[in-house]
Amino acid sequence: MSREAPQGRATLPHASVRPGIVPSAAAQQPLLLVLSHLRWDFVFQRPQHLMSRAARAYEVLFVEEPIIAAPDTAAPRLELLRREPGITVAVPHLPPGLDARDATAAQRGLLDALLARHGVGPAAEGQPGRRRPFVAWFYTPMALAFAGHLAPDVTVYDCMDELSAFRGAPPEMVERERHLLARADLVFTGGRSLYEAKQSRHPRVFCFPSSIDAAHFARARTALEDPADQAPIGRPRLGFFGVVDERMDVDLVAALAEARPDWQFVMIGPVVKIDPAILPRRPNIHWLGPKKYAELPAYLAGWDLGFMPFAMNEHTRFISPTKTPEFLAAGLPLVSTPVTDVVRDWGDPGFVEIAADMPAMIARAEMLLARPREAWLARVDRRLATQSWDITWAAMEELIGQAPRLLRPVQEVPLLRPARGAPPPAAVAAPRGAAAASPARRTTALRRGADHA
Repeated sequence: MSREAPQGRATLPHASVRPGIVPSAAAQQPLLLVLSHLRWDFVFQRPQHLMSRAARAYEVLFVEEPIIAAPDTAAPRLELLRREPGITVAVPHLPPGLDARDATAAQRGLLDALLARHGVGPAAEGQPGRRRPFVAWFYTPMALAFAGHLAPDVTVYDCMDELSAFRGAPPEMVERERHLLARADLVFTGGRSLYEAKQSRHPRVFCFPSSIDAAHFARARTALEDPADQAPIGRPRLGFFGVVDERMDVDLVAALAEARPDWQFVMIGPVVKIDPAILPRRPNIHWLGPKKYAELPAYLAGWDLGFMPFAMNEHTRFISPTKTPEFLAAGLPLVSTPVTDVVRDWGDPGFVEIAADMPAMIARAEMLLARPREAWLARVDRRLATQSWDITWAAMEELIGQAPRLLRPVQEVPLLRPARGAPPPAAVAAPRGAAAASPARRTTALRRGADHA
């Protein structure tokens, strides 16, 4: 579910950067530095929805996790990819064989050079009139290892998943999150369960569950041509789209397909962190692979039901699937396993059917296939009219505007130990007990803070 975007490439080497030089077209915009564990071109989801909207007022630098370069690569480099207007994706390429400390130091050097080009960061300090308003937006606490020395005007932790519960999570994830919570000005959570888990750990935690681009998915309610790889598949079709990983109950998928060989199960999405060999293979299970975001409505238009066969385990305890309202916007009745946030937000109000096992899921699906949709769709549309990614971003933007560090008292907190060879970091502000300022709009507040830098 990647999204097509304009392509553009540049390479920023480890050195030879002129500090404080800001591209003139973006010089008057605040800078939004995003530190992400997800790649921009992987699946179009929460970070892409929010940053596409942020780019209307910010210059967005989206920094991904590093890629290990070819064996003959001698020095770290930063690949810059122009995506949507106002968004640059930065991909670190590191030489093979670096230990953890050297890899961290290399990422820090690349990040400092990138920020210096944009008028912020340690290399830009002391450049009169050069410093720009600067927001750091963390999706992963692990980025503190190479970005913990920065002093942004506002630090946001957008906690969209409980990353420590995911397969392969680094053992230091929990401790890094503790440090990030200590210095963040704002904490956003991607669902109610995450909010309840974080609300006692920070004074300014706000719940922003998965939202919806309703107009995009509503195209699935119209007559769209069936994609070529889906057209030969019979009916009825029960579909899933999203990442296929340890959160999927593959045994449930297999049991459903075996119990109902007359139903076709269409599975869309990349397979990650699990061995593809464990995926059930039956004539009525169709693994179609990842699709672009723009292509999804055409696939969903050819489905009869949606289903979400999430495993009920530690990996799914805190999830709030973005695809839930997307299924509904597409006009597809949906049955899901009892993920807590799905039950509370969508199941209990009667928008989504909940089933804990194979027999129950078959019974709910049979009911949905036979049920008239008109009254249900009317209720769905009334609910979806109250939420959108535009509404979510506007609320986040307003909170950022109330939180500039330069407009409130500063409390120092200890930082993580820097990587070998890195200069000692400075302390940053934490929001403990600080009264938030209330400017009319975010841009005004951040620029006022920058005037005092």
